[in-house]
Amino acid sequence: MLMLADFTSCQAQTAVNNTNENMTTAAVKFLQSLSASQKQKAQFAFDEEERYNWHYVPKERKGIPIKELNTTQYKTAMELLRTALSDTGFKKTTAVIKLEAVLREVEGRPENDDYRDPGKYYFSIFGKPATDKIWGWRLEGHHISFNFYSENNQLVSGTPGFIGSNPAVVLSGPEKGLEILKDETELGFNLLHSLNADQKKKAVISTKAPGEIITASDRKAMIENPQGILYSGLNSQQQKLFMQLLSLYIHRYKAAFASKMMKEVEDAGMSNLRFAWAGDEQRGLGHPHYYRIQGPTLIIEYDNTQNNANHVHTVVRDLKNDFGGDVLLEHYKNHKN
Repeated sequence: MLMLADFTSCQAQTAVNNTNENMTTAAVKFLQSLSASQKQKAQFAFDEEERYNWHYVPKERKGIPIKELNTTQYKTAMELLRTALSDTGFKKTTAVIKLEAVLREVEGRPENDDYRDPGKYYFSIFGKPATDKIWGWRLEGHHISFNFYSENNQLVSGTPGFIGSNPAVVLSGPEKGLEILKDETELGFNLLHSLNADQKKKAVISTKAPGEIITASDRKAMIENPQGILYSGLNSQQQKLFMQLLSLYIHRYKAAFASKMMKEVEDAGMSNLRFAWAGDEQRGLGHPHYYRIQGPTLIIEYDNTQNNANHVHTVVRDLKNDFGGDVLLEHYKNHKN
């Protein structure tokens, strides 16, 4: 079975060997690499309720954990992940997985501790990618949850998409200074600090940050009564900062899918997007803060409040297409193979 040393070696090799396979081919290859008992753990019917059972806390999950994969199986799993995420998204995701070993040390847990385990990230396949026109898959564990859905060999949904980091900044040890979600933090503060006093009155919705992302792990993302400053209320330079922040999250995904997602945002009207901030306006330990981007098609949230504001949660929710959306589910029911 895959040990942490193997995991690190495989990760480096996978980063070099960027697969050109499409998602369906990669999923079939992954399933074919599994034993019968492993496949039984990993594969579910598309319409099972399990595919809505998502979370980002350390807990037991269904699916096949990477610690039960051998080196070849692990490589096929990473090839599948690469078909959906950009290079940046892939690097952040695998860095978060490796961060579990750092967190284990930070919390003073023994090496054989199972609670913080880089091997407890689970792959699940929903449907039959070899034959079904509509199917999906998920990678999930502590601080990672990506839910992908394919129709006719095309990625049509990639949310809920969650990446978190604890610690947000590694404070000691060999990885001291590591900050996986640094860009998400810096760009958020850059946009906030670009605002004048009148703009901040609209953007800052509370002096206290919520203790968690507001959409949490709810099946349906919802934040009623949108707040914050409208995109149209920003000057041209501020709008550029806004777009950099928005693009950072959307381009966690492969370019073609990210472009599709961005077009949906633009078609719904950039003027309908809002940026909201809550909590401290100063960065660093002991300064909890939160921001979000909200529009007709999506909600993006960033929260850094836990562990003395050194614990980041970020999520992208597609208000129409989370878990593939209702339209995809209807297509599946009507064209079930």
